[in-house]
Amino acid sequence: MRAAVTSPDGFEVVELPDPTPGPGELVLRVAANGICGSDLSTAPFLPAGTVMGHEFAGEVVAIGPDVPDVAPGFRIGDQVASMPVRGCHRCRACLTGDIARCPSARTLGLGVLPGALAEYVVVGAAESVRVGGIDPAEGALVEPLAVGLHAVTRAGIEPGDRVLVLGAGPVGTAVLHWVSRGVAGEVICSDPSPGRRAAALDVGASEVHTPESVTEQIRDGFDVVIECVGKPGMIAAALDAVRTHGRIVVAGVCLRDDHFMPVAGIVKEASMDFVSYYTTAEFSSAAAELNRGAVGSSTLVSQIVGLDAVNRVFAELSAPNDHRKVLIAPAVG
Repeated sequence: MRAAVTSPDGFEVVELPDPTPGPGELVLRVAANGICGSDLSTAPFLPAGTVMGHEFAGEVVAIGPDVPDVAPGFRIGDQVASMPVRGCHRCRACLTGDIARCPSARTLGLGVLPGALAEYVVVGAAESVRVGGIDPAEGALVEPLAVGLHAVTRAGIEPGDRVLVLGAGPVGTAVLHWVSRGVAGEVICSDPSPGRRAAALDVGASEVHTPESVTEQIRDGFDVVIECVGKPGMIAAALDAVRTHGRIVVAGVCLRDDHFMPVAGIVKEASMDFVSYYTTAEFSSAAAELNRGAVGSSTLVSQIVGLDAVNRVFAELSAPNDHRKVLIAPAVG
């Protein structure tokens, strides 16, 4: 199979053996894989030859032993999205659906198990859900939608709350999708990119602003601030924007030192939660949202390209840009 693997110069497309499924596993022919901010941050630290890609969906082409026991009903030809983490299926975390917190968790596409920047990927049947009635490539949106749902669930938004979402990239737009369909009273988004501010309006923001102009909207503060940028200074910005006794959820993945004044949160008695991944229930809810046509690629996706474009896409997304979600589809020439 063809796969885009990490190399000293970024990525190169190579030929790798076609995978075969082990017990409890499915092999998917990858329809599409999304690129997110955590990919951009972690790629430079991964060993050469790593197959990245953790936001994906595809068609079942092989079914391993024991699949009918651990996840009955999968058939050849099913369109499937899969969580990019495999658990032990026995511990408390797995049994409560919090697979990412399994002590034996193995991630896909981040240097442990091969990911989906390839023609085929091996996934756990128990961590997979069917996606039907949609463009197969849209199944790659299940994962980022689940990330957004997890952040919004943790925020505990109450009726009439004023909500500020910092950042309208893929995570921010996923967050906005869920917030705008809930009980919030006012949903404001801040992003420096005109294209991304337009995306925020498309998915339900009531107002959009640049980071400079949003300060005029703070007034007495926001009830909830959800940080989706993942760059130094964003936690301090969230603390500035939140009201007394307000709530902050940090969903942005920042891999550099960040500095903020704790006294800003102490004086306001603000609460702050850090989130990552999602539960199996949230992943299934995101799949159901796509299956019923509540959101799709026309709103969230700005480009679909082939494996040969991976280097270019990573370079474009690492610089300021107007992209929404970029999908890599191995079948695209």
